[in-house]
Amino acid sequence: MNQAQLSHWLTTTDAKLTFIGPPPNSNPLAPRSAEDTVVTYCSKRIGSCCGGECTVYNGGAACIDTPHTECMAATKDVGYCDRKGCNGNCNDLAACGTKLRDGFCYTYGTKSIVTSIL
Repeated sequence: MNQAQLSHWLTTTDAKLTFIGPPPNSNPLAPRSAEDTVVTYCSKRIGSCCGGECTVYNGGAACIDTPHTECMAATKDVGYCDRKGCNGNCNDLAACGTKLRDGFCYTYGTKSIVTSIL
């Protein structure tokens, strides 16, 4: 998911949104930190859509505990794990097995997400 796709999804979704960090800037000319990653993770898969209660993380390298996550999208590749603390079995979002609409991936059982500056 690129910045334009993210901005469109944020503008058109009926999901309940919570932001961690500053809300992503929808102005394509605004300066952005090359190290920041925006990850949107949600509590429900509805057919081929991702929704329900969604959290939008905007920041640098981190391990984010994400209970009740069923699907996600990110502006950079991230890892997602089946245990909190970025432990257990982890996978790369880039290797998504079940792609959903708007650049989201079905990631049932996700308990944490690891972002990186790489």
